Amino acid sequence: MRLIPTLAALALALGACSSGGLDGGSGAANAKSATAAPAVHAVSGLPVIDLTVRSGAKTHAFRVEVAASQEEQAKGLMFRPEMGADEGMIFPEATPRRPSFWMKNTVIPLDIIFIAPNGTILNIANALPYDLTPVPSEGIAGAVLELNGGRAAQLGIKPGDKVSWKLPKAR
Repeated sequence: MRLIPTLAALALALGACSSGGLDGGSGAANAKSATAAPAVHAVSGLPVIDLTVRSGAKTHAFRVEVAASQEEQAKGLMFRPEMGADEGMIFPEATPRRPSFWMKNTVIPLDIIFIAPNGTILNIANALPYDLTPVPSEGIAGAVLELNGGRAAQLGIKPGDKVSWKLPKAR
């Protein structure tokens, strides 16, 4: 039957026309252009960036949402029923200050990590769902990072460790 060779030739031709080509050569270029735009979180719609915490000889990688505006920071992780193990949210401070956080309408326990302007972790607070008790920074913070409750201890992240990230361009 000539139908099978014809279908095979058609499949090869279509594959060559696809974005990846047969050898995947142009796929890398397409992947690069796809990553040029910042990722956006499916639930919050916030930009998602890479963030690392250097703890001694270990480096821990996270994908975090960026809550940059006052409105985004006020909402934070409220009403969110879950978050991946290596996910979180960063709250960059336009002007470093001594922030205090609470857990109003926050369903999941969180580690609230206060970060000095130079990227050094100042303190880590374990916050409980729905607790309205203010959780303060122990110093002037340039950002606050929220991770799943207990994750910092699980990974050995502690005050003095270094956090680094690069914020996306203004939206």
